[in-house]
Amino acid sequence: MSQTASSLPAEIFKAYDIRGIVGKSLTANVVRQIGQALGSLAAEQGQSAIAVGRDGRLSGPELAGALMDGICAAGIDAIDIGCVPTPVTYFAAYELGCHSCVSVTGSHNPPDYNGLKMVIGGTTLALDAIQQLKARIEAGDLKHGQGQRRSADVKAAYVDKIVGDVKLARPLKIVMDCGNGVAGAVAPELFARLGCEIVPLYCEVDGNFPNHHPDPSKPENLADVIRCLRETDAEIGIAFDGDGDRLGVVTKDGEIIYPDRQLMLFATDVLARVPGGTIIYDVKCTRLLADWIRQHGGQPLMWNTGHALVKAKLKETGAPLAGEMSGHTFFKERWYGFDDGLYTGARLLEILARAADANPVLKNLPNSPSTPEINIKMAEGEPFALIDKLKAEASFAGASEVITIDGLRVEYADGFGLARPSNTTPVVVLRFEADNPAALERIQEAFRSALRAAWPGITLPF
Repeated sequence: MSQTASSLPAEIFKAYDIRGIVGKSLTANVVRQIGQALGSLAAEQGQSAIAVGRDGRLSGPELAGALMDGICAAGIDAIDIGCVPTPVTYFAAYELGCHSCVSVTGSHNPPDYNGLKMVIGGTTLALDAIQQLKARIEAGDLKHGQGQRRSADVKAAYVDKIVGDVKLARPLKIVMDCGNGVAGAVAPELFARLGCEIVPLYCEVDGNFPNHHPDPSKPENLADVIRCLRETDAEIGIAFDGDGDRLGVVTKDGEIIYPDRQLMLFATDVLARVPGGTIIYDVKCTRLLADWIRQHGGQPLMWNTGHALVKAKLKETGAPLAGEMSGHTFFKERWYGFDDGLYTGARLLEILARAADANPVLKNLPNSPSTPEINIKMAEGEPFALIDKLKAEASFAGASEVITIDGLRVEYADGFGLARPSNTTPVVVLRFEADNPAALERIQEAFRSALRAAWPGITLPF
């Protein structure tokens, strides 16, 4: 039985994209309806075409096809740009002059997921705009017409653009792990053209992800990069997520340089050319970052997590640079302002190549004891209920500030703790940082107590 508009699964309409399990909550029929809704929205905004790219997931061709059918049914042209990283899809919206694009991607979710990241008329859809798509379908508020489907290849233009912009002062030998994600279709060529010698890991695009999960924010997914750096004479290691919009970085001796510390390096570089610029970072980032930005003549601005929300803030403020702890980095200076793991990797190597050895540059960045992201798995909807309860009831003795722009970030004189509901999966994301291990343990204990009081019987993984 085909799904009707009235049975659209609410859970796929997330905060900054659409995402669900293929064949269950995310079917070709649902995606076709979303395509028609996107086409209708584009038409209202005076747009005439939408570029469609997809990552390497096995469900990509069918869902991208259904999406394009829906776009064309609204009287808008669909431009198929094939199997490319999400940033290449964003680039296509500029390169082809259509200002609208959709990437069919499950990002870093398991292989049975897929989803849509959507830009219409130069604005990334998020929050209410995504809910409005659902409401539009349910109300039958859809345009009808006969758009044309055509193909375009923007991959070469994308690589040329970066190679024209980024110059390495010396060649670098790098380990590159694409995790069998779609970055493997572009990154090896791009970095070879920049002058790198590459030790490739899992650069074959394979939607089964046979080697490890393509999510460089999880330390266990960087184990092969660390091993490879130990066994070869490569100087530095980089890794991409499933759709290529996030970057992981590892030093020669196996230290993971998390994105908030990468952002220090990028901020220093950008602020040398844009003095006084605003640098945006999300609530998960280190507290050392704000001071670092100020020391280098910039204005720090803490904001909500979520690629679409950060892009909106970047646009609003005119900031030259933004970054998230998850690994999304947004360069507006010299680039377009969208999150792009491949371009971020190129900018990183540009900075590192100026030094005789890349590693001290990274290792000398300020650091303090911290935890990686810790996830508490819960049922759908529970994370938001838990955080609301914490905000209403929890008290944190000795805290200097409680920031509630996105979850709950509790600042102390010697560290911080964060609990926020993920907008992509039903988990509460925690992160802790402090000046020393004793302070770290104290802050964690304060959160353990608050969580247990707010949600009796909760299982804590820390």
